[in-house]
Amino acid sequence: MTPFICITCGTQYEPSDAPPEDCPVCVDERQYVNWDGQQWATHAELQAQNKLRIEEDNGVFALSMPAGFAIPQRAMHLPTDAGNILFECVSMVNDEAVRALHARGGVGRIIISHPHFYTSMVEWSEALGGVPILLNAADRKWVKRSSPQIEYWEGDHHVLSPDVTLIRTGGHFPGCTALHWKNGPRPGGTLFAGDTPQVVFDRRHVTFMYSYPNYMPMKPSDVRTMRERLAGFEFEDVYGYTWGRNIIGGARAAVDASFDRYLADMGS
Repeated sequence: MTPFICITCGTQYEPSDAPPEDCPVCVDERQYVNWDGQQWATHAELQAQNKLRIEEDNGVFALSMPAGFAIPQRAMHLPTDAGNILFECVSMVNDEAVRALHARGGVGRIIISHPHFYTSMVEWSEALGGVPILLNAADRKWVKRSSPQIEYWEGDHHVLSPDVTLIRTGGHFPGCTALHWKNGPRPGGTLFAGDTPQVVFDRRHVTFMYSYPNYMPMKPSDVRTMRERLAGFEFEDVYGYTWGRNIIGGARAAVDASFDRYLADMGS
């Protein structure tokens, strides 16, 4: 029995004798099926063929799959007062990454923003000693490999400590989650946004999309709801979903201006 991994989105599935017929994550309109058809890999194959990128990104230790594999998110190690958090996940674990995380104090829990980044979360939990995986309950149906380590949180805000709060931003998926770290890597607070909101290439704005690869804009009502849920959280920096897609300095103002621009352009 093998827990096969979709090479287009990076999601790992329940162990089976043969690969699933298709990947529901990719069939969904927010994603896409590989142009050459559905393709699968095993975790061992990924380990044999790939080397993780492991380095800092604007002062935050992070790791990712090599460029060109699936969605290019990175997982970030956050040493907070709520414990050491691995925010986001990638499709492959290796000994080098586990040693590097242990050298920085280890990981107390894994928190993932939304289903496109669930990937091999169970592999990571097991490699890190069976740490809990915290997901928003609204996206429960998108968990494709179950584990007793998965814990679900409810509601729009989940306070983990005086410094760390999870915010259900929604929109892209109902349970999309951003992490606010009051005393983050730099003074002034930090928002780890995942895909909602997503830092754009000019790194002076964010955007709001239901589907990024298929260019489907988010409903204005969902954007307004996101704005309400982020209200009251101060942050100087936003770390986006992938390397370098960060707004360092003035991020709260940039996000507010982006809300204004989007809602004005969408006629709402």
